[in-house]
Amino acid sequence: MRILAVARQDRAVSQILCKTPIPLRETGNLHNFRQTAQDRHKVMSPPRVIEHGKSRCEQRKENMMRNKIVYYILLLFATAILTVCAPLGSTTPISLRTTATPTPVITPLPSPVSVQTGQQKIISVWTHNLPGSVEGDVLAATVKEFEQAQSDYKMELVPISPEIYADRVTGSAQSGSLPCVLEFDGPYLYNFAWPGYLQPIDRFVSTELKADFLPSIIAQGTFNGKLYSLGQFDSGLAIYGNRRYLEAAGVRLPTFDEPWNLAEFEEVLEKLTALPEVEHAIDMKINYGRGEFYTYGFSPILQSFGGDLIDRQTYQQASGVLDGPRSVEAMQHFQSWFEKGWASKSTTLDDEFYESKKAALSWVGHWMYNPHARGLGPDLVLLPMPDFGFGPKTGMGSWSWGITSNCQDPAGAWAFIEYLLSPQEILRMTDANGAVPARRSVRAQSRLYGETGPLHLFVQQLESDRAVPRPITPAYATISTAFAEAVDNIINGADVKAELSRAAQKIDQDIKEHQGYPIE
Repeated sequence: MRILAVARQDRAVSQILCKTPIPLRETGNLHNFRQTAQDRHKVMSPPRVIEHGKSRCEQRKENMMRNKIVYYILLLFATAILTVCAPLGSTTPISLRTTATPTPVITPLPSPVSVQTGQQKIISVWTHNLPGSVEGDVLAATVKEFEQAQSDYKMELVPISPEIYADRVTGSAQSGSLPCVLEFDGPYLYNFAWPGYLQPIDRFVSTELKADFLPSIIAQGTFNGKLYSLGQFDSGLAIYGNRRYLEAAGVRLPTFDEPWNLAEFEEVLEKLTALPEVEHAIDMKINYGRGEFYTYGFSPILQSFGGDLIDRQTYQQASGVLDGPRSVEAMQHFQSWFEKGWASKSTTLDDEFYESKKAALSWVGHWMYNPHARGLGPDLVLLPMPDFGFGPKTGMGSWSWGITSNCQDPAGAWAFIEYLLSPQEILRMTDANGAVPARRSVRAQSRLYGETGPLHLFVQQLESDRAVPRPITPAYATISTAFAEAVDNIINGADVKAELSRAAQKIDQDIKEHQGYPIE
């Protein structure tokens, strides 16, 4: 009877004892920010108490050893109980009970590495896409077709709820029980690549294949000069507009080559708010609450003003950058949009732009295209990000796939990932979820993102220097949490400089506690 298949690699674990990233709870897909504010983005800091006379590294090693001992005792105890209690002759693996969403799905730990079964090897795959979801159903169909297309590998697909996904991944990484193929969101790749939980995939990716991907996909998947992940799609951030309101206000429609500048953008907000049908000119998706969208969606404002979240030359310091003059100016303007009533700081509704039409603009991503198109029809127009002085900037990054360090059959893992990245599978997924196809060869076939497609602007932004990766550092979890908290407080009237300085100090402290996240 197979209860749990747990693989340990003590050598690999010992090498990363002093490089354990901050455990984090995943914020969820950029397509779904409608979780509670508490669950949407949490960072659980590691214990800060250090025993006298011992370095943080030494204490971490001792804690890991204690955890290993307790782990094996509990595993043996559980095995003994299940052996006694299981029905005689039963061949069904004992698993934890699963429940329907939105309750987190709890799944049994699968085979963490490839397992030989007869002539086939079983390769485990973890995903945040649940059965019944658009992406979950597409992925399940892809797995089925991959198994039918070849006879060497059988896939063990394990869906895990987004609410607990990163906690499960982080815990399994530290115990050496990750699957072969792992899915992760955007910048959280670096939290897993830095301590050695992932292996580079450069040897599998041909020059021709790499060149076919959007630059943003390659940038997102690269850490310390090595490629660790590739995804089927990227995200897009821009401004959706109600053409009828824009024409009534007599404002110019911006283009990719001639976006609004700061003065023009704020004049547009003022004119739109003055329309009798409009309560607030722009919906900034404050209903998403404090979380990853605040970083994904609003850090481009910093960057267009010439500021940023951290010094990207060294990734060692946020002070002087996040709370520097340009970032402060950016967030002061941002705060004024709420103070002047151009944006609502208290809305909990998602539909003010496309249903009630109380807002004339919406600052959000590609995932809202379908409801916007249904609600506004021919009045819907997609507008580029404004230029606040240092060029228009936009967000980028989404879920991608990588191979873990303890996978015993990386070639098999890559065979599956390569199938996922095939043109037909990317087109199947992006037709279903509306995301930006990751490969150029697929784009021409997309009804949404081809040169005449309604969302082609997203592709233009991603292929230019306007798309800025979220900071490529294992400190990103802390950066995002600290900045999102500052943004939330700024929206509600807090002092901009003080909030950004407090966020910068938290980031600097995290980097200091991890000795600068050194790369060997």
